[in-house]
Amino acid sequence: MTAGLIANSMGLVADSLDMFSDSIVYLVSLFAVGGSILLKKKVAKLAGYFQIFIASFGFIEVLRRFFGFGKMPDFSTMIIVSILAFIANLYCLYLFQKSDSKEAHMKASWIFTSNDLIVNSGVIISGVLVYFFDSNKPDLIIGGIVFIVVINGARKILNLAK
Repeated sequence: MTAGLIANSMGLVADSLDMFSDSIVYLVSLFAVGGSILLKKKVAKLAGYFQIFIASFGFIEVLRRFFGFGKMPDFSTMIIVSILAFIANLYCLYLFQKSDSKEAHMKASWIFTSNDLIVNSGVIISGVLVYFFDSNKPDLIIGGIVFIVVINGARKILNLAK
């Protein structure tokens, strides 16, 4: 989050909010381990609603910046931070793949991490586009897309929790 705020990058802010909500979900999911199926579904449902809340807040900020209240982001910070996050998320996905759990809370974690890889890639691309076009619009567009991806992931999680 700090890197996103310092770099004035909505893409990095979106990515960090997404990862923050993921970490909260992982923490809550730990409480479901060994619990009933109903508890695990409730945890997955809570995770989905939390993601929607975070994404809605972020999307409003993207719109605010798009309509004239945003500064030029620092493309190099965007790219470096997103490459590091991509590597970390790729490793997490590898760890999840080694688990053969098919329960809702673990599937939710898989969805979150897969979305994070997509988001990291998008922020890297937007950083390059910010550099080439000397505009904050690619950053804002990727920020908006990130929040749409998060809402879509939350929708999938809510369907799993039924």
